[in-house]
Amino acid sequence: MTVGIQPAELSFFSTLASCGSLSAAARELGITTPAVSKRLAQMEARLGLPLVNRTTRRMSLTPEGEVFLEHARRILGDIADLDQLLTRSKGTPKGLLRVNATLGFGRLHIAPVISRYVSQYPDVDAQLQLSATPPPLTDDQFDVCIRFGAPPEARVIAKRLAPNRRLLCASPKYLKAQGEPKVPNDLTHHNCIGIRQGDEAYGVWRLSPLRSPSRDTEAVKVRGNLTTNDGEIAVNWALDGHGILMRAEWDIKRYLNSGRLVQVLPQYQTPDADIYAVYPLRHQLSTRIRTFIDFLSQSFVRFGEKSG
Repeated sequence: MTVGIQPAELSFFSTLASCGSLSAAARELGITTPAVSKRLAQMEARLGLPLVNRTTRRMSLTPEGEVFLEHARRILGDIADLDQLLTRSKGTPKGLLRVNATLGFGRLHIAPVISRYVSQYPDVDAQLQLSATPPPLTDDQFDVCIRFGAPPEARVIAKRLAPNRRLLCASPKYLKAQGEPKVPNDLTHHNCIGIRQGDEAYGVWRLSPLRSPSRDTEAVKVRGNLTTNDGEIAVNWALDGHGILMRAEWDIKRYLNSGRLVQVLPQYQTPDADIYAVYPLRHQLSTRIRTFIDFLSQSFVRFGEKSG
């Protein structure tokens, strides 16, 4: 008699794929690396096909492994949502909550919210992954993604959490030495600090006058000798006087208030970068997702007031 896929194997393989190695999965599961290897081998033998390519230093999923993982994560999510739906009257969220956010914002603002959330709902197991580049919205690896700007995808729900502006800024030291730009095209003569994140056009800054934001938008090609994918590093370079930076207001507000940074071209604005919590349509009835989104919204009411 042929034995099919076992329910426990879905969770096991999802954990293995997320960890990226047998040893990391062993630590996560609380078992030995040989035990992980044996369990994987048993799965592959039973299915009659390889799920993982193994090398001495790393592992990668085979095409069959990618298909298995995609369906495993979807099934696990559906099971958790069904459990929550059936026990919805109890009003107690539980299960796995997987959240993605950008490096700096996630560290400074999302991590503390999750800390308070799991204190209030201890039956939720929360996982926060920070990344320089946001994952595709169709990726089943996360339940909630924190994004800047409204997503173009129609297959997801986007909850606006707070307003957010991107501002141009520089240190008084830099502006004293190099002069202050008066119009957007002046930026081409300045050293501009670059940040490579997401799918945004790198090195192109779009600015429009505050009085007519829908018209007269200028796309300025900027250059500079410093580039990073980490916003905190870029802010530190600006503080050190290396050039002009475009950065979200939440990240530089304290430096503007203290005078360590000065807003540049304040009569111009950049495209909106409001903060959104994005999640798949199929999670809209999930208690843990719904309560977490509500928790975020309440937390960011105060954030919006502080940024305004």
